[in-house]
Amino acid sequence: RPAPPHPESAAMAARLCRLRRPLTAAFSSAAAAGAGQAPPAEPLTERRQAGGVRTIVLNNPRRRNALSLPMLQSLRRDLLHDVKSRELRVIVIAAEGPVFCSGHDLKELSSEDDVKHHSQVFELCAEVMTLIQKLPVPVIAKVNGLATAAGCQLVASCDIAVASEKSQFATPGVNIGLFCSTPAVALGRSLPRKVALEMLFTGEPLSAHKALMHGLVSKVVPEDKLEEETMKISQKICESSKSVLALGKATFYRQITQDLDTAYKITTKVMVDNLTLRDGQEGIEAFVQKRKPVWSHSQEEKK
Repeated sequence: RPAPPHPESAAMAARLCRLRRPLTAAFSSAAAAGAGQAPPAEPLTERRQAGGVRTIVLNNPRRRNALSLPMLQSLRRDLLHDVKSRELRVIVIAAEGPVFCSGHDLKELSSEDDVKHHSQVFELCAEVMTLIQKLPVPVIAKVNGLATAAGCQLVASCDIAVASEKSQFATPGVNIGLFCSTPAVALGRSLPRKVALEMLFTGEPLSAHKALMHGLVSKVVPEDKLEEETMKISQKICESSKSVLALGKATFYRQITQDLDTAYKITTKVMVDNLTLRDGQEGIEAFVQKRKPVWSHSQEEKK
């Protein structure tokens, strides 16, 4: 039978064990923050770009990608970053984890915070949602999971939404005493009124296929095809002129709220303006000459 360890040896081993634990973290962060300091926190959003496609990933799965004030600020920064660059042609919003976005962080909306803070959260959220439609490039939501409340609002605010079959959409605020009034703005503009109101009054989720049927999303695909389908749409958009797309997107949202006569007046003028663009003439010339157009992606008029 082995002899029991000496008390001093056991104590030394315990101290060594405690010292060994932070070594990995210390070494990994040493280059950026100096040895012995804690590693930096994970960014709330991650931005990457390749081939004209910028992907913004909501990156706080532990908090179900809640739209906290810092998350909204980070998302706004990534949306606006170098947005006028000719290299940027489309933006995809995706998410880490099984929940696309759970909406607002309810801890920020407790009575411990004052009205000013609550106003700041909702005002910034509204700014981000309207910003998406004001950007000069199409924005695609790539949804693979649950999108609730302001998360559902985010999907509805995007120009295009591609969802996996397992995705669901809900506005359950009524069940906790906080009606989804701001999500209702985007929802009511994406869905038939009675469908939107049923979601808002009951909080019951809408399946991906029902969301497709009612117009909340553009396409529903198997989970293993979600990336492929999203990139297929993105790459097709990248084949067109950025300046023409920017003009078309802005005009669409401008005319959609107008009466029929006003909408046609607006779009008639825009069609004429489009023809004066360098890319407007390039596209027509390329079609007539049976060649591929060479886009300038410029707002300049053809001389």
